[in-house]
Amino acid sequence: MVIGYQSEVGRLRKLVVKHARDAFVSDAKIDAEWKPLNYFGRPDLAAAVAEYDRFVEALQALDPDVEIAFLPKGPGLTMDALYPRDAAIACNKGMILCNMGKPARRAEPAAERALFQEHGVPVYGAITGEGHVEGGDVAWIDEKTLAVGRGYRTNDEGIRQLRALIEPCGAELVVVPSPHYHGPSDVFHLMSVLSPIDHDLALVYSPLMVVPFRELLLERGIRLVEVPDEEFESMGCNVLAVAPSKCLMLDGNPETRRRLEKAGAEVRVYDGTEISRKGAGGPTCMTRPILRELRTAPAVLTLPAAA
Repeated sequence: MVIGYQSEVGRLRKLVVKHARDAFVSDAKIDAEWKPLNYFGRPDLAAAVAEYDRFVEALQALDPDVEIAFLPKGPGLTMDALYPRDAAIACNKGMILCNMGKPARRAEPAAERALFQEHGVPVYGAITGEGHVEGGDVAWIDEKTLAVGRGYRTNDEGIRQLRALIEPCGAELVVVPSPHYHGPSDVFHLMSVLSPIDHDLALVYSPLMVVPFRELLLERGIRLVEVPDEEFESMGCNVLAVAPSKCLMLDGNPETRRRLEKAGAEVRVYDGTEISRKGAGGPTCMTRPILRELRTAPAVLTLPAAA
């Protein structure tokens, strides 16, 4: 079995998360940060910790063999560190550290670098200077195609740097313009409207997708499951593939779940009242996949020593 980085749907072998107890830390920290960080409500610390324990249990129920690495507390980190997807990107040379578009999150990539080094995961490069890229704007469409959303959190200079980094991995970069939607303060990423579910299946919210990108998915033979309007704001489109057509989603989106299951997916749900809904981060946001099983051997591959 080939193990690598350039997939959103291959069976997960290793991922990074940050437990709510280490992101939210204390009631005092929550009181100081939830409004400035634009949370929709104040998370309850005890309830969030219990929810997160059940979230991890749901992940392990889908695949008991998945290796989970927990990010520790660290200086300069806010509650938003609960969502580690945004601080790094995986490619076949290792991890690319992001440069966050949200200023309050700028310390997160360095914290993830330390964890990657501890676990023997190579750090291949970084977005620097005036360039900004957040991992929620980046998704592998297939093992040779990386899509990146150009929005308020990811800019042209960041995309230029990202293209230079992934081209040596034998990958094509597809730039996807993002809509204004709720404006610069909103956490709107490419993965707000796209969740890859299988090699030929994706969950999408078409009303906020640009036509060329939607057409590209269809041209690649990817079937699209549409999220209904009434379940978009409740993060119906934020679904994590743990393996091909085997996924985890936020509870409270029953029609989206029904449509996924009709398309052949196995779906497990979790309650994310405190850890997802109030911070607008679903299961893709709360996980930074590192290693997945790939369909084909990549042209360029750097693996952790432990693999």
